[in-house]
Amino acid sequence: MSSREKHLVELVDETGKAHGETTVAAAHQPPGQLHRAFSVLLVDPDGQVLLQRRAAVKTRFPLRWANSCCGHPQPGESLAEAANRRLSEELGAGPVELTEVGVYVYYAEDPATGRVEFEYDHVLRGEFLPGAPLLPDQDEVAEVRWADPTALEAELKLDPRSYAPWLGGVVNRLLRPAESTSGATGPAMTPPGSSADDTAERSGGR
Repeated sequence: MSSREKHLVELVDETGKAHGETTVAAAHQPPGQLHRAFSVLLVDPDGQVLLQRRAAVKTRFPLRWANSCCGHPQPGESLAEAANRRLSEELGAGPVELTEVGVYVYYAEDPATGRVEFEYDHVLRGEFLPGAPLLPDQDEVAEVRWADPTALEAELKLDPRSYAPWLGGVVNRLLRPAESTSGATGPAMTPPGSSADDTAERSGGR
């Protein structure tokens, strides 16, 4: 077990209210425990978003394309602090200015590893400046690429198995922040017991 699997995460209800804590590893064991998480999309001045392909050693959805960076704030840690910490650890990037563009709850099971994602996900937009350094950690990130977010939505529908099942919901919040309300349940919310072969994966909800 990696050291990060032993870190604590904040357990929450579906309104985002905290009610306890557990380890990363325990939160992602079936049937999953709803906990606070964040998803960062770095956006350049032309509106392109940075994607990362998750490393093969990841315990959830390895080798899938996902948003720039994901993670969990530890109990008592602010979202901005946690997100910039993970941007530094995964991509050698940051710190960057972050704006929350939406929140949603999602559930997905990884058929390859048996782990579960059941998260109250804060979607954060980060402004990426041209020329800023990117030094991906090969233990975290297999490769990176830039993509147009509107075109990416179409790609997700055509080839969902190449992407992490949460990416569609993250991109949706980025493109339509006015439709995102704090505590809102995402369109791809799937109840425990459904596999990643079901609605959560097909529709792209994280």
